[in-house]
Amino acid sequence: MTGSAGEVAMLGARRPIVVLVGPPGAGKTTIGQLLARRCGAGFRDTDGDVEVHAGMSVADVFVERGEDYFRALERDAVARALAEHDGVLALGGGAVLDPATRALLRGHTVVHLDVGISDAVKRVGLARDRPLLVEAPRTKMAAMLRARAPLYAEVASAVVSTAGRTPEEVVELVEKLVAAL
Repeated sequence: MTGSAGEVAMLGARRPIVVLVGPPGAGKTTIGQLLARRCGAGFRDTDGDVEVHAGMSVADVFVERGEDYFRALERDAVARALAEHDGVLALGGGAVLDPATRALLRGHTVVHLDVGISDAVKRVGLARDRPLLVEAPRTKMAAMLRARAPLYAEVASAVVSTAGRTPEEVVELVEKLVAAL
């Protein structure tokens, strides 16, 4: 990790078209990839950036190095992506836990993809690759949604519920909201 999050944010003049936030299972990657394709833009996922930097999966970073180490990598990945990427950006579900990350998101177009507990649990399955949901995924997901809801609200320019919507319908709503902002 080189440079602080603030230093990285000042390096670039690029800005993402939109930043997608939300809990695991909200569809950030699916929606982000579809939206990027429709906009003719690139897609970037900060979890992928963390995996490249660490040389291992997010789940393995949690197990081998711990959550604090992962969160530091995530904070740097978000800062770098906000400064460098001019397409659609998806953040890891817990990125908003960091106050510095929330501060960096101010002034960006941020869409919170809101998902209900039932849909989220269905989408993450048995949570093999979701380290915070390995045990009692439904209970942990419900607690996570409650705890993070105010943080997503703090950073969001707009909220799109994914409940009962196809990915294409969600993308259309996101497009309309981004155009109106």
